[in-house]
Amino acid sequence: MNAIANMARLTKAGTVIAWSGARVLPAHANLPGPLALFARVTAPLRKNGSAEGGNETKLSEALTSLGPSYIKLGQFLATRDDIIGRELARDLSTLQDRLPPFSQTEAKQAVEEALEAPIDELFVEFGPPVAAASIAQVHKAKVRTPDGKLKDLAVKVLRPGIEQRFQRDLDSYFFAARMIERFHVPSRRLRPIAVVDTLAKSVAIEMDLRMEAAAISEMAENTKNDAGFRVPEVDWTRSARRVLTLEWIDGIPIADHDALREAGHDLKALGARLMQTFLRHALRDGFFHADMHPGNLFIDDEGRIVAVDFGIMGRLGMKERRFLAEILHGFITRNYLRVAEVHFEAGYVPRKHSVAQFAQALRAIGEPIMDRPASEISMAHLLGQLFQYTEVFDMQTRPELLLLQKTMVVVEGVGRSLDPELNMWVVSEPVVREWMEGELGAGAQIEAAAEGAVSVGRFVGEIPKLLGQAERTVDAFSAMAEDGLRLDDQTVERLAEAQDRQNRGSRIGIWIGAIALVAIALALLF
Repeated sequence: MNAIANMARLTKAGTVIAWSGARVLPAHANLPGPLALFARVTAPLRKNGSAEGGNETKLSEALTSLGPSYIKLGQFLATRDDIIGRELARDLSTLQDRLPPFSQTEAKQAVEEALEAPIDELFVEFGPPVAAASIAQVHKAKVRTPDGKLKDLAVKVLRPGIEQRFQRDLDSYFFAARMIERFHVPSRRLRPIAVVDTLAKSVAIEMDLRMEAAAISEMAENTKNDAGFRVPEVDWTRSARRVLTLEWIDGIPIADHDALREAGHDLKALGARLMQTFLRHALRDGFFHADMHPGNLFIDDEGRIVAVDFGIMGRLGMKERRFLAEILHGFITRNYLRVAEVHFEAGYVPRKHSVAQFAQALRAIGEPIMDRPASEISMAHLLGQLFQYTEVFDMQTRPELLLLQKTMVVVEGVGRSLDPELNMWVVSEPVVREWMEGELGAGAQIEAAAEGAVSVGRFVGEIPKLLGQAERTVDAFSAMAEDGLRLDDQTVERLAEAQDRQNRGSRIGIWIGAIALVAIALALLF
């Protein structure tokens, strides 16, 4: 029954997209039989219902009409051009997460249920929605502080029934992914099931507003000493899984250049600071805001950049941070051999390839942009070229690096809108150099050596335990050699019954199963 329901939902979605005239597969894609048949059947719909505008407009309208989960799917796939190709990823990058708001009555009821108190006890005022997206909407509210003053707050409320809606659609995505992996062998290398699983986990985090509150708190702690940047303060007493209450930000939108100039802000300085702030978060903290579009950035009265909406965050481990810093520094200094070595040291490129040949490929990427005007140099574009070119060298897809690169595209765009002549290399060099000196310099090497000594000490302390495990393993092998492999009576009976029922090929399978039992037993000894 679930399969029928999933097929019905997917057919409806496919028909809507076909009617829009949008293209949702990479050009010249080798379609599986069922999809190829569906494409032929719906061809007349695409011809008759083709909307005006480019493919990005058609895609945006179709996915928005299908609802919240399809908007999130589109935004997620926009970060995975390794799956859908550069052209489709670019088309999806314009998809806006906007939907009509739900009613004020439903919002108040949701807040009261989540916070277990009447709305009038929680807030002095609770206004209508000021913004609405696929998962939640935001209301402006007021509370009275202990000194009797009114304080403005932003209250984010999940859409009613959004969890159930997403669960139904995610079930159909998993169904489609399983079918694709089963019947279309070439697509298995892209791991469709794993892709949907990543989307499901991302959405689960985004729909638990406590996680967003925690992300804001973590970033506030990381950036408390950073001049020129801050995040809103969380009101934990009025926050829960389905409601998030924050300090209201009364700043100038970073896209309102006229208002910024009128207020006396230096747009060039803001552009440089935004880029450096993003790189500092990614390199120093390994934790960055992954949705830094202009609508989520404000400038307060003190000239500080204030970021909002922390539903999508990116994380980088130490290996990824070192990788990012060293490749940026390598391209800045034109040390292509070092950039190539970093790829091999990180294990991103298999050792079967030549470091020198890979360095030659990197030079082909880097040199054409080095002598261009500052306004034409894009680090995000460079990283995008790098990740695509490395397919030739069997580099494994790194989703966290793709998210970083996509976020960098947006940050660069905002920075360039503030300062069209922004030189990305000049702006990023101090941040990259500072991180490398701190993490890879002499002091850091001494600290790493000390940590290594501790690890060696721990290993030495574990030697008696390891020797004991080895002794037990030898005893087990000796017992098997002397007495043979012993199985319990029930297992022996089942093996005998199966042996009687099956042919010779099945008996071979049974013995493989018995050998697997031996492997499991040996594993338990360790």
